[in-house]
Amino acid sequence: MDKVNIICMKWGDKFPPQYVNRLYAMVKRNLSLPFRFVCFTENAVGIRSEVEVQPLPKLNLPNNTPERGWRKLTVFKKDFGNLSGKTLFLDLDVVIVDNIDDFFNVKGDFLIAHDKKNPTKIEGNSSVFRYEIGKYPQILSYFEKNTEQVKNEVRHEQAYLSREIHKLGKLKYWADEWVPSFKYRCCPSWIKSWLNPPFIPKGAKIIIFHGLPNPPDAIRGISGKWYRHIQPSPWIAKHWRE
Repeated sequence: MDKVNIICMKWGDKFPPQYVNRLYAMVKRNLSLPFRFVCFTENAVGIRSEVEVQPLPKLNLPNNTPERGWRKLTVFKKDFGNLSGKTLFLDLDVVIVDNIDDFFNVKGDFLIAHDKKNPTKIEGNSSVFRYEIGKYPQILSYFEKNTEQVKNEVRHEQAYLSREIHKLGKLKYWADEWVPSFKYRCCPSWIKSWLNPPFIPKGAKIIIFHGLPNPPDAIRGISGKWYRHIQPSPWIAKHWRE
């Protein structure tokens, strides 16, 4: 069987190399298919030797552009990374808690997590999406030619990506239970959060962290917001490790 691709991106100083190393370790523990793991970055210092490192693709963005994931769109380059075949993109801050073979077995041309903050919208959460290398190069080329227009129409990369794939009739979502949001599915509601700690929902495979908290703060019970209380989640450390 041909190897499947797992790709991630690290740029700037938001995430230290340990995030890449732990993501690789989680994939290795939870994927039985042969795989190629590639990190695209401008700084490979500290990344474990098992990870294939490639240069971060260039994307011309104005200097004052807020960081909203636009660089992810470069994965739609025609010959991206000299890769081919099914490819699963993972954000660096996801936590894998169960086997992920099914992310490659489920049928569909493009699959993405559904953004549960806005469940009535088509918008996906691009923390976890699968596509085939070389498909949809127009998504990147249109953005490069119409950057300011797109940024005025949508807030971030995942909204633009979801919109364009939806136009092509290819947008599909992972089963909700596979990709729960830590904030919205793992954490008890406000009152209950004082009595009960966050938990792993039934059927969860990849837990998505977006905004605050990040995994290390969630382990310690730091929500990052004055109005949100969470108890420590030591179970995260059992999965988010090398």
